[in-house]
Amino acid sequence: MRNLRNIGHGVCRIPNSTSAPALAPAPGPAPPVSASCWDVARDEVIVACGPAAEDGRIELLRVAKHAHSPSPSRLQPTSIAAWEARTPTPDDELDAIRDMHYFSDTLTTCVIMAGGDIVTATEDDEATAVPGEAHVEIVGTLSPSIAAARWSPDEELLAIATGDAKVLFMSRSFDVIAEVGLSAEDLRLSKHVSVGWGKKETQFQGRGAKAKALRDPTIPEKVDEGTPSPHDDGRCTISWRGDGAFVAVNYLEEGVRRVVRVYNRDGELDSVSEPVDGLEGSLSWRPEGNLIAGAQRFHDRVDVAFFERNGLRHGQFTLRAPANAPDVLEDIALEWNSDSTVLAVILTDRIQLWTVGNYHWYLKQEIPCGRPDDSAGQRQRPLFSWHAEKPLLLAAATGDKVLVNEYALTVSRGPTRAPNDHGAVAVVDGLSIKFTPFRTCNLPPPMAMCELEVESPIIDVAFSTDCTSMAVLHRVGVSLFALEANRGRLSRPRFVALVTFGENGPQTYEESLLQVAFSGPSEVQVLQMADDLELLRYDFSLETTKWLRTNASSVATISSPGPDGLEGVVAQQVSGKLSSIANGEPSPLPMHFPTFLPWTSHVSHNDEFLGFGLSRNGHLYANSRQLTKNCTSFLVTDNHLIFTTSNHLVKFVHLASEQDLDVPPDDPEKDERCRSIERGGRLVTAIPTKMSMVLQMPRGNLETIFPRAMVLAGIRRLVEQKDYGSAFATCRTQRVDMNILFDYRPEQFLEDVGLFLEQVKDSANIDLFLSTLKEEDVTQTMYRDTKMAASQPPSDPKDAVKPGKINTICDAVLQKLRAQKKANLQNIITAHVCKSPPALDDGLLVVAELMQEDETLAERAVEHICFLADVNKLYDHALGLYNLDLTLLVAQQSQRDPREYLPFVQELHKMPLLKRQFTIDDKLEHWEKALDHLKALNNFEDVKTYVVKHKLYRYALGLYRHEEQHHHAITDLFAAYLKSTSQFKEAGLAYESLGNYSDATDCYLKAGATCWRECLYAAQQQQLPALTPSKLSEIATALADALREAKDHAAAATIHLDYLASVESAIQHLCRGYLFADALRLAALHGRPDLLPTAVDAGLADALSSSTEFLADCKEQLRAQVPRIAELRRRAVEDPLAFYEGENPFGARGGAADGGIPDDVSVAASSRLGGGGISASLFTRYTGKGAGSVGTVGSNVSRATSKNRRREEKKRARGRKGTVYEEEYLVNSVRRLVERVGAAKPEVERLVLGLVRRGMQERARAVEELMGQVVEGCGRAVAEVWPAGQGVDGEEATTRGDPEAEGYRPGGGEGVLFDSLEAMRARQTPPVVGGFERLSLLGK
Repeated sequence: MRNLRNIGHGVCRIPNSTSAPALAPAPGPAPPVSASCWDVARDEVIVACGPAAEDGRIELLRVAKHAHSPSPSRLQPTSIAAWEARTPTPDDELDAIRDMHYFSDTLTTCVIMAGGDIVTATEDDEATAVPGEAHVEIVGTLSPSIAAARWSPDEELLAIATGDAKVLFMSRSFDVIAEVGLSAEDLRLSKHVSVGWGKKETQFQGRGAKAKALRDPTIPEKVDEGTPSPHDDGRCTISWRGDGAFVAVNYLEEGVRRVVRVYNRDGELDSVSEPVDGLEGSLSWRPEGNLIAGAQRFHDRVDVAFFERNGLRHGQFTLRAPANAPDVLEDIALEWNSDSTVLAVILTDRIQLWTVGNYHWYLKQEIPCGRPDDSAGQRQRPLFSWHAEKPLLLAAATGDKVLVNEYALTVSRGPTRAPNDHGAVAVVDGLSIKFTPFRTCNLPPPMAMCELEVESPIIDVAFSTDCTSMAVLHRVGVSLFALEANRGRLSRPRFVALVTFGENGPQTYEESLLQVAFSGPSEVQVLQMADDLELLRYDFSLETTKWLRTNASSVATISSPGPDGLEGVVAQQVSGKLSSIANGEPSPLPMHFPTFLPWTSHVSHNDEFLGFGLSRNGHLYANSRQLTKNCTSFLVTDNHLIFTTSNHLVKFVHLASEQDLDVPPDDPEKDERCRSIERGGRLVTAIPTKMSMVLQMPRGNLETIFPRAMVLAGIRRLVEQKDYGSAFATCRTQRVDMNILFDYRPEQFLEDVGLFLEQVKDSANIDLFLSTLKEEDVTQTMYRDTKMAASQPPSDPKDAVKPGKINTICDAVLQKLRAQKKANLQNIITAHVCKSPPALDDGLLVVAELMQEDETLAERAVEHICFLADVNKLYDHALGLYNLDLTLLVAQQSQRDPREYLPFVQELHKMPLLKRQFTIDDKLEHWEKALDHLKALNNFEDVKTYVVKHKLYRYALGLYRHEEQHHHAITDLFAAYLKSTSQFKEAGLAYESLGNYSDATDCYLKAGATCWRECLYAAQQQQLPALTPSKLSEIATALADALREAKDHAAAATIHLDYLASVESAIQHLCRGYLFADALRLAALHGRPDLLPTAVDAGLADALSSSTEFLADCKEQLRAQVPRIAELRRRAVEDPLAFYEGENPFGARGGAADGGIPDDVSVAASSRLGGGGISASLFTRYTGKGAGSVGTVGSNVSRATSKNRRREEKKRARGRKGTVYEEEYLVNSVRRLVERVGAAKPEVERLVLGLVRRGMQERARAVEELMGQVVEGCGRAVAEVWPAGQGVDGEEATTRGDPEAEGYRPGGGEGVLFDSLEAMRARQTPPVVGGFERLSLLGK
């Protein structure tokens, strides 16, 4: 689908002489150009002029752009060297050049003469100071002559065919490597057998084909014998394969046939071509290596025949010649370009450039070159050479003129912006245009919707910005075709007019037509080369035949403007600057490219001009900003920049300002803006209206895809336009979640629900939409707008859930559908069923209403609702509506046996209404509703039985809250139930509310120490019979004991003081709780000074003893555990393998003094670390299994893994010394110790105060000192065990431990160790150690 478009053009006329004056001949015509080649390093052409009959001098010229020339198209020759050609004998014919090659690394030109001379001309490193003074040397001479010569692509080998039928292989230093004779004996290798691959005879043609012709398909109808062509000039041709591994020699065996021999680099014969009638001397090996091209002449045509390396034929195509010049095919040469995409066919007066796609050969360009004659008056074909590194840069020479052209493979496409995005593509093929609008039809090449013929070979094609016209530039003029759309589809283009170039006539060699572009709706501009580059302008709407000219000396390419009001054509200069040229006046554009870019496109977005360009090496630019480095093709639509990459991805960039263009990463699985494509695919066109784009694969076949980015952009656009019908159809076709129709514009959707239903129309489609609804906002999850995503933080998936969304939509739809209930019956039922939760009762009520109106509709409705929902659930819901007829109708649609439901329904018919409703609700386990019906039956005994059976106490209490008697009865039942379920506190409260203080006291007493106040109150409220003092004392004693066990000493002291009248016991409990101030107060209040030495002092002594013992234990624990933690951490850092796996296995027998591992022993080579050739991990030692353990597949293995995990969890909890869990256990132990010390500080402070008040200062000073030491030790321990900056953040630790983030998380026993290591590695919050304030009265 790509055409060759000229992007660079240069012309040079060779003057009479450019050499030094000493070598300059007498004035006269310039000598003809006899050879040409490329200086690849400088992109300059080296040409050789002469020798001629009247002048035997050979002059080498360098053709390049002049440094001071403002026009890139005017090339200037500079002399390199000149010498007199040597004629071996006076009788010999004039010598000729067989091959010329330039070595850029040594600045040397190698010229190989037909007479046998090999001449080199070497320039200075600093460039020749005086033109024409390069060093010329004849390095050798071969006799008798040289028929052909060709250097290998790597410039290391020279293949020469001599006049005595030999082939020489010479090195770069011209040493002969191999010499091979060309003899008829070589033809014995040609024993080819063709099996007819790809031919008609080998294809399946139906069963009757065998009866028609029982012929062996491997035997051709006509066997070629190699008959020579009558036009064969006897020349020999050499061509290398692209990698230089093989070389082909086309040689005419006199009296036999023309043969193509293939040799390797060592000169060994590899293969010989099969006989081909009419084969001529042309030869070119495709650099890819799969085809060797030659020319085969028939009596009525000339074919380009292809051979494989083994010599077998592999297809052909026929050359085309104009009807008025059939003799141009008399002399033919062939040349492949460096990347094997273009085959140049050099004819007598023109050069044809051919490409192939989908096994069809297209004539893309035809370059006229004139018809110069040689010295003998015979026509001489143009000299031609491709650039070795720039595949589409060529040089052609004929007579005294040199032409340098560069082309780019471009797609001639129409606009890609809606509504003019018809997908129009024009493919050039000689005189015809293969036109296909992909929005109308999708035809694979070489087919097309239509073919348009013009008067001469086509040069360029352009489309107007509104896709209403197409201009075809050819050598005669410009043909205009009208593109007419009918219902959005383009029909066959209609020819409008042909405008010739007036008196200039057809294109000549010196006046080249290059490009065409639209500058207005009916105005075209043509870039041509006359004396210099210029623009020709013509308006088809005016009645004139005159072309207006505009100077364009620095313009390289022109293109049609975008549909944004830009006037004129957009011209790009060789420097990358852009300008618009309208009415002959150039206007610079406010941007430029960093360099000349062959492929460009431009658009105006938000009043900002954006130019996109692609360089030859795949760099894609937006204005001067580089977007990517691996682009292969691109185009621009309304919303996106679309480009393909060498990684076989197509990417979408939302149009924005230059700096805001966001190129998506290579993540086709997560980003809608990136999609994988077939290898080598390139963009042909995009059709945003159809949300599709067309790709062409390397073979030439097409693939139409609907990228998710374009589809979603199209759906959003349709929703904005309120075209819900098209949006729905697109969602259904492209399998897009239909929730986007609501989520993208929810308020608009709810306002236009009627419009949505009207456009969608089909009830099945409406059902499909309703059934796909979900609470999730898809515009925040799977279809998040990537254009806004760059400026918005990632959303939480929980925030994307919109409760009530489904019911809101269904209610809005129901409101519109109820106006025509019968017409929209199916959708009404669907809307009810699709609610969340499904409103099955509402749907069944609709069916019930229809049963009264139209039984046929009711049956259809039941069938539909049974299709949408579970029939068994529908049966229960119908039964719950107490409509037995509806229940039977639903039951008939189910698979139930009538014997299951008919007796039950018949029984229900016989019951009274309330009894029937109670029975139904009881069967459906709607117990609360059944209790309502049972209450209505006024049978309270049955109510109590039913409440107790189904535990409906709370509901029954609410039901009878206004009936005091029944409410008390239910409360009594509830209290008994609570007591039976050991909910004593609530049971006691229930009994207390009923005035049953005896049972309440019992329940409060069983509730424990927390209800001691409620229990004593209820006990004292008992009246009949009243509670005896001994019983009350018994209850108080039990509660005091419970409080003592719960360590609530203050409450226990209150009971002893208030209910048991024991001051001594109260003071003892207060002392046990370190409440010495309250104990002293009670002794003084009750006048019991005798209790001070007996109770208070004794309590102080006990508290001092326990506190001192506790603090001493803490001090000893810190002294033992903190150094151990430091030691474990040091060992883990010094030798982690020994720390996690056990003792060093080499310690006992290592030769090193420190017991280290020997240098020649692998650390991992241990029987404990490997089993069965598989290395074990650091975790296997603690699971009891070696590395040979297999994964958990069977149930027995799963049980073993669970057992290992439980065993390892016990090890972790114990933290036994010497295990890997010891450090974690010790750290947690120190943490708990610090927390316990902090909790004991208030008690110690109260103890110190009590001791001082009782005159025990020394004891107070001792315990205070001990507490201070322990607190200081805790502070040092926290600083050492939890140093600042240790571990990693919790979020990082979580991420590293996440199976998805890490990729692996062990299970079983290994998982326990993994969790332990992760817990120790994570950053931990150290415990807080508060200060301990000492009593100032005690001094220091």
